[in-house]
Amino acid sequence: MLWKLRLFWYRTDKAGLAVAAYFVLVVGGLAFGLQAVYAYRDAEAARVREFHARSLDCLARNVYYEARSESLAGQYAVAEVTMNRKASLGYPKTVCEVVYQKDAFSWTGMRSLETPAGLAWQRAVRVASDVYYQQRPRELHGALHYHATYVRPDWSSEKERIGRIGRHVFYR
Repeated sequence: MLWKLRLFWYRTDKAGLAVAAYFVLVVGGLAFGLQAVYAYRDAEAARVREFHARSLDCLARNVYYEARSESLAGQYAVAEVTMNRKASLGYPKTVCEVVYQKDAFSWTGMRSLETPAGLAWQRAVRVASDVYYQQRPRELHGALHYHATYVRPDWSSEKERIGRIGRHVFYR
């Protein structure tokens, strides 16, 4: 039996086998490369989805802790200031970096906070989503600062006051 295989091998035209082997290698290489490209694309899409989910969570937490007792307009205004800061040159470039920037928002310095929950959290998430994905027109163009009405920070006299919404005063 082995001698038949050996005889077949020596009598066979090797050019056809070389072409077939070359074809299999090329197709296999292309299939492997295509699989790698799709895997990279899927991983990149997952990273982008995770980044946006994390950004949305940071924005919602800021709305929740800074303005959960405010009107809907007041919550939108707080979210808008956060996004205006993200877009401004003098601030970090991601929502989470803006929110957790040292001394940017009062709640981030607190050691223990209750876990966001309930209707107030659901509303904060909806507000954050609307502002993050630009689902509503902006009201406070250029507003980068705000404070509660019961305080008067030193910086407030240096900024242009835009208006008051609920218990917050907004500035450019």
